Amino acid sequence: MYTSPPKHRKELSMKKAKRILAVVIVVAMLISVKVSSASASVDAAVHTPYSQNTSTLSNDYLGPVTSKDVIYQIITDRFYDGDTSNNIPSGFNPSLFDGTGTDIRLYQGGDWKGIIDKIPYLKSMGITAVWISAPYENRDTVTDDGWTSYHGYHARNYFTTNKHYGTMADFTDMKNALTGAGIKLVIDFVSNHSSDSRYDGRLYEPDKDASGIYTFDSNGDPIDYNNDGQIENLVADPNNDTNGWFHHLGDRGTDNSTFGYRFKELANLADYSQENAQVAAYLEEAMKFWASKGISGIRHDATLHMNPAFVKNAKDAVDSVSGPLSHFGEFFIGKPDSKYSEYASFPDRTGVNDLDFEFYNTVDSTFGNFSQNMTAFAEMLVYTANDYTYENQAVTFIDNHDVTRFRFIQQDDRPYHAAIAALMTCRGIPNIYYGTEQYLSAADSGAGRIYMGAVSNFGQTTATQLIKALSDLRQENDALAYGTTQILYSSADVIVYSRQFFSKQVVVAINRHPAQAYAIPSLVTSLPNGTYSDVLSGLLYGEGITVSNGTIPSFTLTGGEVCVWSHNPVMDPDIPCIGDVISTMGRAGNTVYIYGRGLGGTPTVKFGSAVATVVSSSDTLIEVLVPGSATVGENTITVTKGFNVSNGFKYTVLSGDPNQVIFHVNASTNYGETIHIVGSIPELGSWDTNKCTEAMMCPNYPEWFLHVSVPAGTTFSFKFIKKDANGNVTWEHSPNRVFTSSSSLTGTADTPVYTWGSN
Repeated sequence: MYTSPPKHRKELSMKKAKRILAVVIVVAMLISVKVSSASASVDAAVHTPYSQNTSTLSNDYLGPVTSKDVIYQIITDRFYDGDTSNNIPSGFNPSLFDGTGTDIRLYQGGDWKGIIDKIPYLKSMGITAVWISAPYENRDTVTDDGWTSYHGYHARNYFTTNKHYGTMADFTDMKNALTGAGIKLVIDFVSNHSSDSRYDGRLYEPDKDASGIYTFDSNGDPIDYNNDGQIENLVADPNNDTNGWFHHLGDRGTDNSTFGYRFKELANLADYSQENAQVAAYLEEAMKFWASKGISGIRHDATLHMNPAFVKNAKDAVDSVSGPLSHFGEFFIGKPDSKYSEYASFPDRTGVNDLDFEFYNTVDSTFGNFSQNMTAFAEMLVYTANDYTYENQAVTFIDNHDVTRFRFIQQDDRPYHAAIAALMTCRGIPNIYYGTEQYLSAADSGAGRIYMGAVSNFGQTTATQLIKALSDLRQENDALAYGTTQILYSSADVIVYSRQFFSKQVVVAINRHPAQAYAIPSLVTSLPNGTYSDVLSGLLYGEGITVSNGTIPSFTLTGGEVCVWSHNPVMDPDIPCIGDVISTMGRAGNTVYIYGRGLGGTPTVKFGSAVATVVSSSDTLIEVLVPGSATVGENTITVTKGFNVSNGFKYTVLSGDPNQVIFHVNASTNYGETIHIVGSIPELGSWDTNKCTEAMMCPNYPEWFLHVSVPAGTTFSFKFIKKDANGNVTWEHSPNRVFTSSSSLTGTADTPVYTWGSN
């Protein structure tokens, strides 16, 4: 995520023509309009980041990241130096480069060529997706105590590359090399803030031509088009913020209110005013710019601290022109945090899934420091399955760049390997933090960003073999990717669970204790009778089992033993079974990918009762378009072949291209009461108080406000309501209020400051 010195926090084939056409359409639609203030009705300035020199997409695009995949997270500067020529870019202070891994405040030399060089290593580990640091330019000034922006979380210019990593041609080479090896690419993207305003914080963009189009050379890098000696232009400066691009509300510190964590700064990083139409337009275009490069997904930094209406709109803007990418965001909380319900519901509200800190927190306490027993891990799998609508799209991890390395917490190989096995076999998309497979250790989150090129030979380890075996199993047996979870047994140190997708099943038995053996009682399962060998071939001391009458007889797990048993029958190709859907939210005409089994032939796909256009189909994948006749709001996707109808999958249809309306009201409340908006459009609950907006914010009582994603150019009716702690509703007694959203696709509009009960 964002960083604060000195401790830093911070299958799909698609036609080439179709992807190029999407980019052309974007270019055609983006025109410059007059910029106004973010208050009242505002039409945003549209930045057009595409030129004739923008690289086009290859016809071997791999599609979004799915639960079939295993992600490998790389802090680019801290992985491997493949090109020494970019270690000290032009104009960069040589003293701010280290290259030995000694001074972690400084750049170490890792780059995109280094990632290319290590593709064989990634392939040997079964990695199918790589998540890299934000690829665009960051500030090159340093903090008072010498910290550089090696991590990529201090944005300076979203439309050019971080030259420490390489040029745009280098980025394209890396993307193409990964794609050629069957590895998808995910980029980190920071739309919460620029950089520390004390040291810079300014935001830039490339020169534009006479038509207002950004200009690039044949390599895709910006050029000095206007011959002013500069290849970029200042867009915004937090220290001279004439157009209100930043909030200027100070560091949030201990302010844990909704207003505090969404609107105030994190670690003095200049916080964007995402309700400002200019800002929303700029950030959306930056995301679309990188999506046009053929990436498979975006990891959104600091989603906890952003305006959810903006997040929802930006995700839709990207997917509507690029096709659906995989979107997941950093919502850095977990139980018992009061924001857990907001975290769990965030994917339903925005279409952006979570980087699963709840999974991490429980792994840390059960497999890491042993502060909780394994029943807590079992309970987490149960309640998150109930709380998460799209649990198999959550990105799981045991460590990452914002937390202490797992090896520092757990230095015994047996529970360490057991944790990796759990990560690779539980629900969600597993993410391996670079070096975890090499047992890299460090004392804190900052030092956890160790320079791997200086301390590792990138050799094969038990951990790499384990990841490879279970990555292969995830590809082979749909139970790991799409299955539900059933806890068969748990105790202080042991858990046995099954993952099942229709007739396919995987059973996992784990003993976290490094030395203590445990006798496991007989377990009733749905496994057919027969003998099942350990998928890991004894790598973690596992053995086979024989099932009789659906029962696994009593067996013993030795210290650190992990057993993985797989049942993977061929499924009937005439019976459609939905495993997953990407994306889970979009508007009419958007592309949707349906994954599962039995999907080939001539299936009929419905969103509710509306029949969708099927673009292509195979046994494992259907590409469809959201039908224009679909009911706005929640729908159930089904696939029909003959008389066989699949299971259903939840999908949210949007009213249209959304922008923001910021609602305001003066209202007095009693202790425990909250103010909400309910109205005539689905985004306001269609007059259902159970589907109204979230609670409005009130930093200046009694004035309440809330930004809401609504369709552009739409007139709607609404009212404010109060809810008490028990959920009782009080309606204001005034006539229905009426308002019209901005006609600009990236515009915002402020309502008047209404008075409760008055018209």
